[in-house]
Amino acid sequence: MTVDKSPISSEANDIISESRRLLAPRIHDTTRRSFLLKGLTLGGISMLSGCSLSDSQSVESALASISRFNDRVQGWLFDPKALAPVYDEAMITRPFPFNAFYGEDDAPSVEAATYRLEISGLVADKRSWRLEELHGMAQTDQITRHICVEGWSAIGRWGGVRFSDFLQRIGADTSARFVGFKCADDYYTSIDMATALHPQTLLALTYDGQTLPRQYGFPMKLRMPTKLGYKNPKHIQAIYITNTYPGGYWEDQGYNWFGGS
Repeated sequence: MTVDKSPISSEANDIISESRRLLAPRIHDTTRRSFLLKGLTLGGISMLSGCSLSDSQSVESALASISRFNDRVQGWLFDPKALAPVYDEAMITRPFPFNAFYGEDDAPSVEAATYRLEISGLVADKRSWRLEELHGMAQTDQITRHICVEGWSAIGRWGGVRFSDFLQRIGADTSARFVGFKCADDYYTSIDMATALHPQTLLALTYDGQTLPRQYGFPMKLRMPTKLGYKNPKHIQAIYITNTYPGGYWEDQGYNWFGGS
């Protein structure tokens, strides 16, 4: 791919500077809007040039347009064959940080004996799965870096079933656009099919060689080193394949949907 490395024109720089100046005094929600502002691109800024920034609704609409634009660009740039870096065991972060929208003591407790993974949508086999069946599939592990949108990262060792193998086993329509997840902690998210089929995307059942601890997502989480942390759902109860945009817990509050790391 040839990349145009010619300098940005002074006019384009003026548009970027002026758009950021106009946006800055109107942006107060640091948990969401600041996240979106960090994703401003020249293409996104150009969309702002035709928008009124005189009220909050216009700003929201402009930022949503930029977010959707960035999702498309990230999806276009994503290489389904490129691997994220892997690390030596000595580099594992211990203890691995807990992170969720609730306190560690509030992490859900799921009973292994009665657990069933529900499957629905564009799949040939919609039967539910017991934990022992998932553990009976071919297992792999990886030591990769978890990158959080809040600005920190940590290296962990995750083991489980390669998600592409699981999707093949259930007869998922891999030409579908989205894979969605519903979780025991009321979290939900969705990913693109290319990421679902990436060789490092795991249905993680273990952490650091042990059964996945409750605080890290028992009975299973989706581990994707190619995505930011909020795209890696824990305590998964249901998986579905769809062509209808499913959104997500943070995505529905304005975070970028693609969420590539």
